[in-house]
Amino acid sequence: MSQSTRRACGTVTLILFALALLAFFVPDRAAAQQNNPAGAPRLDAESWAVVDRETGLYLAGKDPDKRVPIASTTKVMVALVALEDGARLDREVTVSENAASYAGGLYSAAGLYPYDSVSVRELLEATLVPSGTDAVYALAEHLGGGSVEEFVGRMNDKAKEMGLENTHFENPAGLDDRGHYSSAGDLAKITREALEYPEFREIVGKAQITITTQDREIPLDTTNLLVAPNSGYDYDAAFGVKTGTSTAAGPSLISAAQNGEESYVAVVLGAAEDLYRFEASRTALEYAFGDFGEETFVKRDAPFKKLQIPYRREESVRLVAAKSVSGLGGPGLEVERRVRTEKEAPPSAEAGQKLGTVEVFVEGRSAGTTPLVAAKGYEEAGLWQRTRYLTGGALRGIYNWVLETAES
Repeated sequence: MSQSTRRACGTVTLILFALALLAFFVPDRAAAQQNNPAGAPRLDAESWAVVDRETGLYLAGKDPDKRVPIASTTKVMVALVALEDGARLDREVTVSENAASYAGGLYSAAGLYPYDSVSVRELLEATLVPSGTDAVYALAEHLGGGSVEEFVGRMNDKAKEMGLENTHFENPAGLDDRGHYSSAGDLAKITREALEYPEFREIVGKAQITITTQDREIPLDTTNLLVAPNSGYDYDAAFGVKTGTSTAAGPSLISAAQNGEESYVAVVLGAAEDLYRFEASRTALEYAFGDFGEETFVKRDAPFKKLQIPYRREESVRLVAAKSVSGLGGPGLEVERRVRTEKEAPPSAEAGQKLGTVEVFVEGRSAGTTPLVAAKGYEEAGLWQRTRYLTGGALRGIYNWVLETAES
């Protein structure tokens, strides 16, 4: 074998070895789920999270704090800032040439033309339902006093106010930019707050909208197939929220669903395929509905502690819960009951008198508090009971002294 042949063989061997190492060390996206309870789904996505809508409790996910591109899921923050700042939804906005330039091409758009006159409400609808990039730029320009940059600054101010450490915005649409990112956990927090506004809830649940300008009507469909009837991915419990897709972010979806008193928010970022994001989101939401729910952590009249009654060596008062305490429970959620009472009972008490408290914490967050009350009442010790208690204690002391002296 010639020297050149040996070199070629050696090069091929090194390449094959490197590829083998690469295959060995690349993590399995579906297997890298973080600290999930047994039975949690394994989703093929860059990161994801499902949380309780009311409390924000994290139930399951993968890399929920990882900073990743987020595409048009950005627009949930746009809506939150607009609604929190009290934007007048009926005010007419004239679409600028800059905003209209985002219609068509690489961007999802509402099809707005320069100088179209559209209300703020309709711009919000066009931003959230069909994910119109032209609409969100028109909205940001209007709410920013003519400056998109000023409005994006307010988005970042809101992120700081909310304590979102893994979120930063460079534009209102979620266009790929190195400095534009968030995380599944942060997006869940943004969405939970946005869902407090009835206008937001109404808009994100729509399957279709119609935008009216001064000279035409524009019918538009939702990009969120979970709320689109007969889409093949429609989910009765779902009522929103927002899709996102870009080269860097991949197919993404924030979704929310409610069944009875239970309501959850799921965030799936960088799903393996476009349609898979809807399947993955439904899987996450159905896991929450199936494995989590309201539990009674403290039952009314449940006993918790006994306190010694003053001057009654053999008597105590039992403390029981005055009411039940319930909250979200399920696999992996740590529940703690903190009992607080005085060191000893008061001289007298009536049945039902508060003598302490028990507070329930789920994952370190308070789920509720109930007073601890006396199960039965008792009267203050009389002179004879006090005397017997004190003399009995003295006699015990003398007796113990005699025993210790005799033993020594």
